[in-house]
Amino acid sequence: MTDPVGKLPSELDQLPDRDPEETAEWAASLDAVTKAAGPHRAAYLMRRSLQHAEGAGLALPKLLETDYVNSIPTAAEPAFDGDLELESRITAWNRWNAAAMVTRGSRLGVGGHIATFASAAWLYETGFNHFFRGKEGDGSGDQLYIQGHASPGIYARAFLDGRLSEQQLDNFRQEAGGEGLPSYPHPRRLPWLWEFPTVSMGLGPLSAIYQARFNRYLTNRSIKDTSNSHVWAFLGDGEMDEPESTAALALAAREQLDNLTFVINCNLQRLDGPVRANFRVVQELEGAFRGAGWNVIKTLWGSAWDELFQLDTTGALVRRLRAVPDAQFQTYATRDIAYIREHFFGAEPALVELAKLLPDAKIAECFYTSRGGHEARKVYAAYRAAVEHKGAPTVILAQTVKGHTLGKGFESKNANHQMKKLSIDEFKSMRELLGLPIPDSAFEDGLVPYGHPGADSPEVRYLQERRAALGGPAPARRVHAAALPQPEERAFKALYKGSGKQEMATTMAFVRLVKDLMRDKETGRRWVPIVPDEARTFGMESLFPSAGIYSPLGQTYDPVDRDQLMYYKEAKDGQILNEGITEAGSMADFIAASTSYATHGETMIPFYIFYSMFGWQRTGDQMWQLADQLGKGFIVGATAGRTTLTGEGLQHADGHSHLIAATNPASLNYDPAFAYEIAVIVKDGLRRMYGPEAENVFYYLTVYNEPKPQPAMPEGVEEGIVKGLYRFKEGTPAKADAPRLQLLASGTAIHWALRAQELLAADWGVTADVWSATSWGELRRDALDADEALLRGEQRVPYVTQALSGAPGPVLAVSDWMRQVPDQISQWVDQDWSSLGTDGFGLSDTRDAARRHFGVDAESITVAALAQLARRGEVPASVVKEARERYAL
Repeated sequence: MTDPVGKLPSELDQLPDRDPEETAEWAASLDAVTKAAGPHRAAYLMRRSLQHAEGAGLALPKLLETDYVNSIPTAAEPAFDGDLELESRITAWNRWNAAAMVTRGSRLGVGGHIATFASAAWLYETGFNHFFRGKEGDGSGDQLYIQGHASPGIYARAFLDGRLSEQQLDNFRQEAGGEGLPSYPHPRRLPWLWEFPTVSMGLGPLSAIYQARFNRYLTNRSIKDTSNSHVWAFLGDGEMDEPESTAALALAAREQLDNLTFVINCNLQRLDGPVRANFRVVQELEGAFRGAGWNVIKTLWGSAWDELFQLDTTGALVRRLRAVPDAQFQTYATRDIAYIREHFFGAEPALVELAKLLPDAKIAECFYTSRGGHEARKVYAAYRAAVEHKGAPTVILAQTVKGHTLGKGFESKNANHQMKKLSIDEFKSMRELLGLPIPDSAFEDGLVPYGHPGADSPEVRYLQERRAALGGPAPARRVHAAALPQPEERAFKALYKGSGKQEMATTMAFVRLVKDLMRDKETGRRWVPIVPDEARTFGMESLFPSAGIYSPLGQTYDPVDRDQLMYYKEAKDGQILNEGITEAGSMADFIAASTSYATHGETMIPFYIFYSMFGWQRTGDQMWQLADQLGKGFIVGATAGRTTLTGEGLQHADGHSHLIAATNPASLNYDPAFAYEIAVIVKDGLRRMYGPEAENVFYYLTVYNEPKPQPAMPEGVEEGIVKGLYRFKEGTPAKADAPRLQLLASGTAIHWALRAQELLAADWGVTADVWSATSWGELRRDALDADEALLRGEQRVPYVTQALSGAPGPVLAVSDWMRQVPDQISQWVDQDWSSLGTDGFGLSDTRDAARRHFGVDAESITVAALAQLARRGEVPASVVKEARERYAL
């Protein structure tokens, strides 16, 4: 709605104006400036007034965009703390070797990316020479999230530094023999160099935010002082389109993570073309980050532009830069000077006059190469401002040219991301541009040579001296963590005893166990409970007052439930990470905590509990990131199964997460049926992940919200629990020649199997043994290892084959999962095999109705068992029909 003169209503209309006359005078002054000097001058004065007001501490909304110019004027740049000539030569060698490595590898068809590092070389070199702390100094050093496609440049620098050889460079993307370099930052493949896997787009920025936050968590909980650690995330402007890239910006600002800097390489190109063809990605990103509360530094133009801005007395140049879309600006970098004069400067008379003052060489320098991200002084100024800024994280928007220094065949071309090599002639041109002393004779074998100034050259000595002053090599991964002592047995014994007549869900059993383990004197404080705003669903509210929910501000309010025993308690040293409704954020928390043993030399024991449907399915890419980063801990899929979570329906009913989890080689997957099984599995997990022979694995446990009596642990079942299968209850034959079969069940399905055991015996005279299959996945893993050993000439029988050896009758497997989950082991079972499962979509109903619908309830198991025996001729076929009618199937 508008008022009679067409003015839009404003929030200011709701506020009292104590001096309307003064307000009218201000408005009249603005109108006068607009009329006399034009709207651009009026807008400039308004922005200047807002800038002055902000500096004076007045509470005003911030502008979300600033002009398309550098945030730090040339005159305000700090003195450069280094030898620019030597750093330029170092950067030149790294550019050369990165391009040479990928080009040499292209002979074998292994590919690689050249253009990204070419655009970002100074963004990395400036950091390595002046800012990035290594792990050999005080504290943990800095955490570097390297843009995946820039990895050749990092390898090139490690080669110059003496950490990699020519042979290793020639093994880029050739890892099968164990001596190669991975294509991207992969800690699992090159664990002494890479700390963080980043090439899965969007996960790097998300993880960097939660890593910076976890650093503060460690400090606030007095586990380790990380105040000297800074997190640097190097990102591409195209990557920022991934939803994970910007998912946690508000968190970083809200928690004032000034230990975090994003460096976004704005070369204006993604994989196929411009990032924002018809728009301006820098301005868009500035608005998004400013709106989220970040400190934004734009480093757009190189020093060649200084003269142009000084000549721009009318503001026409700045207006034109803000108006030109990114795709058009990329076009300028590939066209001749006449085109630029006509299409850029010809847009406004004032620009035509300005262009008359500029020689062609100046225009060429500005539009072809001069970008802020290509000049060490400007990058240094941005980095210095970022690390000195307090109270908010910083993003540096550094404009570059994709393919810079690689020649006209590469620079600013839409296809340069897919271009894997340069010709010999292009390398010779690059050599001249970079001023490298590489003779023509070095190309005689048809290969581009690697270049190195010598181990005792000024360049290498300078590089190593700078790194020594900053705390040693970077990037680097170091593992110094000592093994953790095993917790006291008391916590586990509580579950070994069972629950007697009291019913208890396995979700509650797990939470009870962890609560007791968190009281352990030696390791209790190292547990990191992580939950995405469902703690009460999983019965974790009892942890709130005792462990506290982590908040860097503590609790600045009186909680509404303060008078209750289990009130919502936030604390600066809180142990629980309650992340709100974000599985992605919770997984990023888990990754940071699970790898703290390497990042900070402090071993933490994270457990992340979530609706099982929303874990692997929603954040499966992060599970692979976790495996790559060699993380360890317990991931718990609660309210598991397709029929156990009543009433929630299709999108909540998980019958397949174990199938997805089985694809991850680092994940040990268990589906325990009883509380004592959980205790045994967790105890063994603590030994395997945190003991003297620590393995780089993590555990996935599924637990259920269905209360059931929890039996006491039988004797001698520990090995079977850990390996994945043991006989829980042997059937008692009604007569010597009674038909017999084996029922294998996991998780809550064991209760249906036990009931089916009773029905088979009482109604049909059939004897069934019931086995608890705690891990279909571990049984398969063991069997695959046995198959692999056979190829080496070693004879080993898989555990599942051994366990079932001699067990009479066929085998029928049942679970609350799709049939593919138990079917993983079928080929190693000698007996006749059949399975039941919950294939299809979930649905809302009672548990009994859902199980009848999927054909996995006790009666359905009974009929399926009789059908198996009938096929073998051990019971008449008529018995199957009779059973179906009796049970109304």
